[in-house]
Amino acid sequence: MKKIPSFTIDHVHLLRGIYVSRKDNIGNETVTTFDIRMKEPNREPAIGQGALHTIEHLAATFLRNHPVWGDKIVYWGPMGCLTGNYLLMKGDLTSKDIVPLMQETFRFIAAYEGEVPGAAPKDCGNYLLHDLPMAKWESEKYLREVLENITDANLEYPKQA
Repeated sequence: MKKIPSFTIDHVHLLRGIYVSRKDNIGNETVTTFDIRMKEPNREPAIGQGALHTIEHLAATFLRNHPVWGDKIVYWGPMGCLTGNYLLMKGDLTSKDIVPLMQETFRFIAAYEGEVPGAAPKDCGNYLLHDLPMAKWESEKYLREVLENITDANLEYPKQA
């Protein structure tokens, strides 16, 4: 079987950052898929499942309610490898276009207090798998170490050797 494009990214040299994973044309719309990479693959411990699940709930809620970008949000969800999230947005966008949005999103999560939205048995398929303290910690770390000091190396996938 042919490898899908996301499995051809050089994960050995991939840094934490925001990357355009792919662009798809659906009718007259372009959907941009972003790789929101919070951990260096295979070099840092993965994000805990409970923390990543909580980040998913908080980010999805924040983004879909955003006054400027909310109507462009298609999907936010965790990567199976537990090193980040995928964000799908309407529009032909670049990584740089959404840096301020990701800064806002991760500031929101890092400062969040209260009940996690949708973390109830009637709302979530695994409502007990949440970890707000670690979600806040991981979000603050990503914000401080990556998003507030972002460079081109954190915005463009590494070139294949």
